Amino acid sequence: MQLGKAVRMERIMNRNNGRTIVVPIDHGVTVGPIYGLVDLRKTVNQVAEGGANAMLMHKGIPRCSHRNYGPDIGLIIHLSASTSLSPYPNAKTLVATVEDALSLGADAVSLHINLGDETEPRMLADLGAVCSEANKWGMPVLAMMYARGPKVTDEYDPAVVAHCARVGVELGADIVKVNYTGAPDSFRNVVNGACGVPVVIAGGPKLESDRDIVQMVHDSIQAGGSGLSVGRNIFQHADPSRIVKALHKVVHEDWSVDAAMELFD
Repeated sequence: MQLGKAVRMERIMNRNNGRTIVVPIDHGVTVGPIYGLVDLRKTVNQVAEGGANAMLMHKGIPRCSHRNYGPDIGLIIHLSASTSLSPYPNAKTLVATVEDALSLGADAVSLHINLGDETEPRMLADLGAVCSEANKWGMPVLAMMYARGPKVTDEYDPAVVAHCARVGVELGADIVKVNYTGAPDSFRNVVNGACGVPVVIAGGPKLESDRDIVQMVHDSIQAGGSGLSVGRNIFQHADPSRIVKALHKVVHEDWSVDAAMELFD
């Protein structure tokens, strides 16, 4: 691995266990300024204080969320977008470049790809081109890989999730983000099929309880996963710092679910 890429990976991944806690706050483009994403500086501070490794956001957000005190946190700039107002919400288009991310001091870039969508060819072309460009600069790429389209009947199907992860790896991503399959055994097959590239899980819809999110992350780690990239279940939590602290114990200190839940008592 190039030295520059190795240095940046260490900023967003724990060097001791190769795991990470990423909190994406790119939702404002997709659905607007929802709860948890109005006072961005407050949210970023809470997440950083909880022990997250990196925040993920669009290029215009660092100027209104950059931290000036407390623990540091890595920065990932998201390069693709679509809105819920569009008749084609699954068609992601590039809205930033690798050089934009470099100028902001970012540690990585990310893209969202929806396999199965009618615009899949263009999104795959974008992923391949961005991975090539990022590699020239030693910039890590996180690929958010989902299956969403007319032929997709279950985006959580283990074989479908494994296919998503493998596409990201094959086109050059350094980290792949996918749905959790719901069970450690099936998710282990996803991780094994990713050829050694770190696999992190998405949070999906807002979960019913703190234990649900902690249990899901714990099980994914036991299956060989490398952590999480979770948004709403963290930034819309009543206490973002506390839920991140609990997840930090599970991801980076191998705590049990029961032990981590004691932090909420």
